[in-house]
Amino acid sequence: MKLILFVYCSIFLTVNLSAADRSNEMIKPIPATSDINQAKVDLGKQLFFEPRLSKSGFLSCNSCHNLSTGGADNLPSSIGHKWQLGPINSPTVLNAKFNLAQFWDGRAKDLQEQAGGPIANPGEMASTHEAAINVLESIPEYVNSFKSVYGTDKIGVEQITDAIATFEETLVTPNSKFDKWLQGDDNAISKLEQVGYELFKAKGCITCHNGIGVGGASYQKLGMVKPYPDTKTLGRYNVTKKEEDKYFFKVPLLRNIELTAPYFHDASTWDLSEAVNIMAEYQLGVALSADENQKIVAFLKSLTGEQPKITYPILPPSTKDTPKPDRN
Repeated sequence: MKLILFVYCSIFLTVNLSAADRSNEMIKPIPATSDINQAKVDLGKQLFFEPRLSKSGFLSCNSCHNLSTGGADNLPSSIGHKWQLGPINSPTVLNAKFNLAQFWDGRAKDLQEQAGGPIANPGEMASTHEAAINVLESIPEYVNSFKSVYGTDKIGVEQITDAIATFEETLVTPNSKFDKWLQGDDNAISKLEQVGYELFKAKGCITCHNGIGVGGASYQKLGMVKPYPDTKTLGRYNVTKKEEDKYFFKVPLLRNIELTAPYFHDASTWDLSEAVNIMAEYQLGVALSADENQKIVAFLKSLTGEQPKITYPILPPSTKDTPKPDRN
């Protein structure tokens, strides 16, 4: 009875928080993007969509992180070179700048380091950094763009990944309904969504899912209170080789979560309601009622923000000297 009274009192207080009080919430609104080097962003955008960085000439960054579908590919695992399936579900690139590191196991310290991985991964784009550079240097438009942005005729992998990362840093989704509520708009979210947020806090979800990204700021063990079914994917252990890091993963971002099914590193469910119940069971050791689940899901959907307005870039044409992609 005391717990029920606490929850309902907390809900009342949350609903009636002033804008000033909301500034102290553990979730923060996405800030406005500033200090953009537009020329570098434009170059990075072209490279993000550039299939000639892959061995086959078919795959680009956007293949696995589709900007028209929430920054992910909505597949259990991504399709790489020669139709290979990746070993893990691809996370969204939207708001990825708010992650403490990149990849589920955090093996890349930032977006720039992450950008270089897929190009040379034999299961993904299956090229090499040297081959990618040769392709770009054979295209005068790219040579001119790199010279304009970086002041050199020589293209290097550091410049390629820096440009891609700079573009990816602009891929944020501000002005969600929940952000507007945090900033003082009392009518931005419904009472159902407000109650869902209070349940999200009361049940303990916010312990890991907080900050600007509503996640992404820590590593946590999947199966905190109950062993998770997937015991083959070792997570952070692959990076540190420490026994205590087995089954630890970077906490995923919850922004735009309704757009990025399937869920979890193993893509074990396509249903957001089921995903919420799985987290409650394995991470918190609680069973949610159908009503509680509905309200938390309603809150999660209020985290969907404005999607980046991206026009597919016109890529520079190949020249007769451009190395031909290897379709094999």
